[in-house]
Amino acid sequence: MKTSLKASTCAALLLGGMAAPAIATAADSPVTGRWDAVLSRNGTDIPFRLDIKGDGPSLQGVFYDGFKPYDGTTSASFQNGNLVLNVDHYLTTINARLDNGQLNGTVSAENRESSANYTFHAVRHVETAAGPAGPAIAGTWIIPLSSPSSKGEKAFRFVVQQNGGEVAGSILRIDGDTGSYTGHFKDGKWVLSHFDGGRPGVIVVTPKGDGTLEIQQESARPAKASSDYGSEAGAPDGRYAPALVAYRQDVAKARGLAEPDDFLNHTKVVDPNAKFTFNFPDNSGKLISQDDPRFKGKVVLAVVTGTWCPNCHDEAQYLVELDKKYRDKGLAIVALNFEEPDQQETLKRQKAFVKQYGVKYTYLEAGSPAQMWEKVPQLNHLDTWPATVFIGRDGKVKAVHSGFASPASGAFHEQLKADFTSRIEQLLAEKPVVAEADTPATGKALALNR
Repeated sequence: MKTSLKASTCAALLLGGMAAPAIATAADSPVTGRWDAVLSRNGTDIPFRLDIKGDGPSLQGVFYDGFKPYDGTTSASFQNGNLVLNVDHYLTTINARLDNGQLNGTVSAENRESSANYTFHAVRHVETAAGPAGPAIAGTWIIPLSSPSSKGEKAFRFVVQQNGGEVAGSILRIDGDTGSYTGHFKDGKWVLSHFDGGRPGVIVVTPKGDGTLEIQQESARPAKASSDYGSEAGAPDGRYAPALVAYRQDVAKARGLAEPDDFLNHTKVVDPNAKFTFNFPDNSGKLISQDDPRFKGKVVLAVVTGTWCPNCHDEAQYLVELDKKYRDKGLAIVALNFEEPDQQETLKRQKAFVKQYGVKYTYLEAGSPAQMWEKVPQLNHLDTWPATVFIGRDGKVKAVHSGFASPASGAFHEQLKADFTSRIEQLLAEKPVVAEADTPATGKALALNR
């Protein structure tokens, strides 16, 4: 699908009627305030809200994920009419020139998930009267797939929040959600889009007379080789189908339509009685294994991840919270990080990622995405980014959670947090197992919690 809306019309449709812009002060830059911005590539326009605040060293660009602000830029400058906004944790840069009150330029995105160059245009936001509310579509919808995704899924979820005529919708798949696509109702449809420094995209949602929603999606991203990211090359992938149909959850169930995959049953451990092992270098090149003192006898979350993966960005922010809460209680988190070969020498994006999110847990360099199965052979059907492995104090895998549902997924994110914390606390409550060498002369291991 190629969107036919012009950039200026698309921005007005998507962004009109939202909250009032930031008020510039004498200390602010000439670009400070709220902008209606548009990325364009291959005939597709992707509108998004961009707020700019501060001046000089404090200049910052703020993106939005749905209704919530996302402080996305890692550095920014405005000199001699030229604006530069850097989003280093996505390797994205906006370069634009302020001319006659408008910003025009380019967006370069080196992130392999969305590697591309876009044209960039932004105008000052002007408040307009709220448009029609549109039909009520809030809630969870099921999207059955005409052919399985490259990960074997037969259905996705479409999670919608609605505020009058403004909608925030997210497609939730086994590896996580798309981020929150946001927009307004006009001419019988919602044009929803998303850009937070990564995963730019636009979907058009049209309510049909039979109660379904037609979802047309266009990411404006170049195709990537699925084999590089944990899928079989050439496999049909329903996730990128240009047109999808969504059914209310109860209707889908009544009709016996396919259900989305279970996050806890998609990836399984090969041998539940074997210890989960790893041995990868840290950033200094030192090999770190599961026997390192920082992991020995602790509850461990081993996360298969990569900083090119937007859903891994979502999860890292939550893992930082878990690390702060449970580190002193016996939890250790380790990222088994898979970066593209051209990133492995400098780790530029990873370093920015760690800094942006305040990551204090261990990062190990496991290899490239294509090496995932080779480097983590203990898991079956491992094909999601991220995948979180829950390991007990005995070193054995207790559960594997595929993907990460971000706050854009609403109740599914809350359920994920409840499941994670419940499982962690249950594992922490279990007493350590004394190693065989530490037991009495009988030579038998003694489990202290028996």
